[in-house]
Amino acid sequence: MTSPTGGRGRILITGCSSGIGLDAARTLHARGWTVYATCRSEADCARLRDEGLTSFRLDYQDEASIASAMAEVEARGGLDALFNNGAYAIPGAVEDLPRGALREIYEANLFGWHDLTARAIPLMRAQGHGRIVNCSSILGFVPAKWRGAYVSTKYALEGLTDVLRIEMADTPIHAVLIQPGPIATEIRRNSRAPFERWIDWRASPREEQYRTSLLKRLYVEPPAPTPGELGPEAVTKALIHALESPSPRAKYRVTWPTKAAWAFRRLLPVRLLDRLCAKG
Repeated sequence: MTSPTGGRGRILITGCSSGIGLDAARTLHARGWTVYATCRSEADCARLRDEGLTSFRLDYQDEASIASAMAEVEARGGLDALFNNGAYAIPGAVEDLPRGALREIYEANLFGWHDLTARAIPLMRAQGHGRIVNCSSILGFVPAKWRGAYVSTKYALEGLTDVLRIEMADTPIHAVLIQPGPIATEIRRNSRAPFERWIDWRASPREEQYRTSLLKRLYVEPPAPTPGELGPEAVTKALIHALESPSPRAKYRVTWPTKAAWAFRRLLPVRLLDRLCAKG
């Protein structure tokens, strides 16, 4: 993909303070893309600007920041691609999730993504092309204990993206899913504050399970790696193909656990798959 203004194109990336978003922003910038690297925190934006990246604030939970970011993009001439990436988790048993916790995580992991995407599509229609790449998860198609809030947002994201892909088939706009699997990021550390805010685990009938399972994994330092874990650059490699290939795939499964889980999801009976997922 090339931009009318020269270079490979103009892309807005969310969640660029660390991990997948940061690696994508740096790598695409080095490849000649015009990158709008957004973060929730102005301090993180300032740090990226010091690196030479174009960065401004965008928080999925703040509608005004989404509108402001898109106004900035439009003022700079338009948008060739959008990489929706920023998300977080609230670890905890489903029975312990308050309504407010789900409301808040859906604002950040789904509703904000939809808002930003819906604002980007008219720009892409006007210029006659575009790529919308949504970063999902292995947990967008298989479940895992303690991750009900996050899993439900990713399942919803996959459904919304699948429909968008079908609806955009009569346009030059491609909608793509990336399903990373275990990637070395800050998501586990970043999950601690939402867990402490929302989950009253000491009052839960699963208190002992929290002590012997979730808490040990959540608070171990440094975070224990997951089998098959790769660095963020593996996601960036898939993103580059999704952006620059004339015919991008509908879905990119990045790690071997994701590819294995996809096969299990298709081939195994539900109860057997449940037992495998329960083992983590």
